[in-house]
Amino acid sequence: MFEVPRIVLVALEWMATLFVIGVGVALLTLVGMYFYDKYQTVNSIRRNYPVVGRFRTFFSHLGEFFRQYFFAMDREELPFNRAQRNWAEGASRNTDNTGAFGSTKNLWPEGTVMFANCMFPQLDHEMRPFTPIVFGPHAREPYETAAFFNISAMSYGSLSRPAVRALSKGAKMAGIWLNTGEGGVAPWHLEGGCDIVFQIGTAKYGVRDEHGNLSDERLREVAALPQVKMIELKLSQGAKPGKGGILPAVKVTPEISEIRGIPVGRDSISPNRHPEIASLGDLLDMIHHLREVSGLPTGFKAVIGAQGWMDTFCRLVHERGVESAPDFITVDSGDGGTGAAPLPLMDEMGLPLRESLPMLVDKLDEYGLRGRIRVIASGKRVTPSEVAWALCAGADTVNSARGFMFALGCIQALRCNRNTCPTGITTHDKRLQRGLDPEDKAVRVAHYATNMMKEVGIIAHSCGVPEPRRLKRYHARVVTANGLSVPLSELHPSVPTRAEYS
Repeated sequence: MFEVPRIVLVALEWMATLFVIGVGVALLTLVGMYFYDKYQTVNSIRRNYPVVGRFRTFFSHLGEFFRQYFFAMDREELPFNRAQRNWAEGASRNTDNTGAFGSTKNLWPEGTVMFANCMFPQLDHEMRPFTPIVFGPHAREPYETAAFFNISAMSYGSLSRPAVRALSKGAKMAGIWLNTGEGGVAPWHLEGGCDIVFQIGTAKYGVRDEHGNLSDERLREVAALPQVKMIELKLSQGAKPGKGGILPAVKVTPEISEIRGIPVGRDSISPNRHPEIASLGDLLDMIHHLREVSGLPTGFKAVIGAQGWMDTFCRLVHERGVESAPDFITVDSGDGGTGAAPLPLMDEMGLPLRESLPMLVDKLDEYGLRGRIRVIASGKRVTPSEVAWALCAGADTVNSARGFMFALGCIQALRCNRNTCPTGITTHDKRLQRGLDPEDKAVRVAHYATNMMKEVGIIAHSCGVPEPRRLKRYHARVVTANGLSVPLSELHPSVPTRAEYS
């Protein structure tokens, strides 16, 4: 008869003992949780339904991750739906981005944008290269570029080192510019060799003195970098107009501290506005000062909310002379993105781009300043139709931030403000950063930009114009309340004047 080895019997006894202990511990834990939930006063659900009520919080937490995969339809999720994310990912991977059978886009809701195809579209030999435009004709070093799609402001600090390295290298490959965001110029912005737009936020990071004021000496040092082509003075941004930048303490590393000139490990909160700019005259004075010190084209970025300032501003420019005007205005959308912002500002403050962009362009056109001041559109422009609409509305170029985050591999986990980004894009956790290979993602950044410009070109050719900057408002149509569409030129009758290429 076969005899079970003693070592096996001992092992089985230990396993049985551990099982009993485990069950006992589990039961004691459940009993403890039951009485704790029953008599705590913080959570009503758990007080009325001890232990079981905890599953509500657990499932609610899981739902944040699962709904985008299993429950949300292709075009219903916010801030970006699956169709938008899939297009951006396909463009960045340079894969076939064609579809089959028919569009899933509902063309009937009010506000839907579509484009008016021409009876006789452009032939291949009639298509033209993108027309170069010049920023800052009165600056000592004007900037010329043909790209109409560029990387919007994202600070090093908000983004990780490998993310910034990938953006820099990818921008160089695609021939587009990279905006530094308000966190100053990091070595990683310069590493790839791309053109740089240096942003100055309300805290003057990167060009501040020991008191937090603008340092002309440090500004000259930045402007002397051959890759820095323009200066952007940030007044406000889409997700938090009226609130300065917010960088949580966990992201203020020693390196970030040195670049920005701020203490390590403390929340970095920028002022709500530039303390020295309290009027439109002050704004023009600051633009003139920055342009004179740097020698570079200088403009400002703002979310449009109140409108009355526009007439006063344009008249003031004419009083001082058109050379006093900003070289560009970046219009950010009220539904723009950020790494961290108060929810009331993110949800409720500022006009969306579809209203504010035509409003600004029309006002500049009314005062004869449209040929002098370039207009850059920013905010939720991640697909070709959104970029094409902005060009129809009168923008010279379009900036995107979150579109390029998708190119880097962003999965919209909504963890940008917690230093726990699972894709390594917005975290300084070395373990999580390891998942982002700058060399691979740089190629994806370049593909995303080039495929975007290519497909906007396809829209332009279908509308009967040889290149995207020739798009006009009558090429876009908007669905109205009765279900019928009207040309954008009827909703906004002014015809933008872009003398260099109109």
